[in-house]
Amino acid sequence: MVGVLRKQGRFLAAEPLFGAGREKVALEDPRGSVGDLVLVGAGKRGARVLRTLGKPWVARDVLEGLMLDRGLRRSFPRKAEAEAAESEPAGDEASRVDLRDRATFTIDPDDAKDFDDAISAERHDGFVRLWVHIADVSAYVRPGGAVDGEAERRATSVYVPGAVEPMLPEALSSRACSLRPGEDKLAVTVEIDIAHTDVRRVSFHRSLIRSDARLTYGQVDEVFCGRVRAEDPWGGPLEAARGVSRALRERREQRGSLEVNSLEPSFDWDEDGDVTGVSYEQATESHTLIEELMILANEQVAGHLAQRRLPTLYRVHERPDPQSVEFMVARLASLDIPTPAVPKQMSPQQAADVAAEASRMAAAFVRSSGRGRFSFSSLVLRSLKQAYYTPRNLGHAGLASAHYAHFTSPIRRYPDLVVHRALLSSIGLDAVAPRAGELEEAGVEASAREREAMKIERSADDVCLAFLLERFLAEAGGDEPPSLEGEIVGLVAKGAFIRFGEQGFEGFLGARRLRDWYTLNEEGTALIGESSGRALRIGDSITVAVERVDAPRGRVDLVPAA
Repeated sequence: MVGVLRKQGRFLAAEPLFGAGREKVALEDPRGSVGDLVLVGAGKRGARVLRTLGKPWVARDVLEGLMLDRGLRRSFPRKAEAEAAESEPAGDEASRVDLRDRATFTIDPDDAKDFDDAISAERHDGFVRLWVHIADVSAYVRPGGAVDGEAERRATSVYVPGAVEPMLPEALSSRACSLRPGEDKLAVTVEIDIAHTDVRRVSFHRSLIRSDARLTYGQVDEVFCGRVRAEDPWGGPLEAARGVSRALRERREQRGSLEVNSLEPSFDWDEDGDVTGVSYEQATESHTLIEELMILANEQVAGHLAQRRLPTLYRVHERPDPQSVEFMVARLASLDIPTPAVPKQMSPQQAADVAAEASRMAAAFVRSSGRGRFSFSSLVLRSLKQAYYTPRNLGHAGLASAHYAHFTSPIRRYPDLVVHRALLSSIGLDAVAPRAGELEEAGVEASAREREAMKIERSADDVCLAFLLERFLAEAGGDEPPSLEGEIVGLVAKGAFIRFGEQGFEGFLGARRLRDWYTLNEEGTALIGESSGRALRIGDSITVAVERVDAPRGRVDLVPAA
C-alpha cells in the first residue's frame, strides 16, 4: 500500500492515497516525517514503512506511488538483471541474412527509448519490395530463464507520463535488442513483394541489420508536407513505403475497418517533478505509415501460422453482438448523428459491417459539425467486444482481417515473443516452439495484464491533468474560479463527465449541483431536467467552474458556471 504519513496520537499512521474505503494503517516502524509519501508493507508485528517515495504534492512522486500501489515492482529481480546483462544471442549466425547494405530507418515518438521495428523499401518494375525488421528478442530471451519468467509475468510494458515499467530489463529493452541507429542489430525480417495491395511473395528471415536513421513522426510529417527534403539514403525508401501504406489504408477502409480517433496526452515536466504543460499528438500520415506496415507484417505472420495450423497466440477482435450494435446505433441517432441502415435480423458479420460504417459516419459528422470531438468515437467503441489473446484464430473485426497476431513489438509485449518463437520454429530457424497446452492460459493472463496496464495508464493521465489543473488555477488567480468551456463526454445517473479547457482537463459535474431534478434517458445519452425539460447530451458544449481538485487521486469536482 502507498500512503501519506499522518500523526495519530503519539504515533505515525499511513493514510492510503489510492483506493476508496481503505482505512489508516498503524505503523510499527515510525520512519519518516508527517506528510511523507511512503510504501507500506508487512513487518514482523504489523505494518512498516518499506520506502519513502517523496511528497504527495509532487506529481512524479505520486505517479511512482500509483505504480507501486497497483502492484508494479519498479525493478527486476537480481537474477533477471544479471541474466539480461550477460545474455548472448542464441542461433546460428551463418543462417542470418545480412541486410546491412539496405537503407533502413525507424520512425518513433520523440521520447522513444526502445525501438522494436525498422523499415526498408525499394521500388521495382511494377511492385515494391518491403522489409519490416523486428527486434529478435527471442534470440536473447530463452524459455525457462529468469528473464523469460519475469517477462511472462509482466506480459506488457506499462507507460505512464515520464516513466515506464518495462517488460524486459534495460540491458535488453534499451540496448541489446533496441534497433538503434548506426549499430549492427539482430532482427526477424518479413520480406514482402507487394504491387499496390497485392502481396505477391512473402518470406521470413533471421537477419542482421543496421538502421541508418532514427526518425520521429514530426520529422517524417515535415518531409511529407514538403517543408523538409528527405535525406539519402532513407529518402527513396521512405517514399516507396509511403505509397504502400496509402494503398493499404484505402483497402482497409474499403474492407470495412473501424475508424476510431483518440488523442493521447504528452506532458511536460520541470526539474522538480511537477507537470508544466500538456499537448495532444494528432494521428498524422507518419503514424499511419507505420501502423499500416506493422498491420501488414502482423497479418502475413498470422496467415503463415494459421495456414500451417501451428500453435501460437492470435490477437482476436470478435465480431460484435447484433443487439449491442443496434443499441449503439440507437444511441448515435438519439444525438442526431447520421447512422447506417440496420437489417432487421443481423448476422454477426452484418453487425460488424454496420459498426464499421457507423464509426465512419460518426467521424465524418464530428469533422463537419465540430460536435463530439472527444465523445462520439467512444460511443462506438463501447458497443464492441474487447480485443484479446487466444490460440484460436477468430480474426480481427476492427481491422477487417481474417488472421491477425501481434508480432511487431516483442520488446514490450510477451505475446509478440510467443509469435516470434512460433514463426522461427516453423521455418526451421529455432528449436523452441510454443507449447499448445500452455497457450490458452498464457492468452488469458496476457489479456488481463494488458487491461490492468491500460487502467494504470489512464489513472496516471488523470493524476497529471489534475496537477496541471491546480497549476492553471493558481496562475489564473482571482477570488472566483474561472468559467471554462467544455464538452460532455459521458453520463451516469448521478451526473456528467466533462472535458474542459484547452488543456483537455476532465472532471465530474454532479446532478445534485444542477437546479433541477435530472434523470438519464433510456439510451444513456442525455440527462433530462424534470421541470425545465433541459437536456444535457453527450457531445454538447457546457460551461463549468472547478469546485475542488484532489490532484494525487486525479479527481476534479465541477459546478455549473455562474
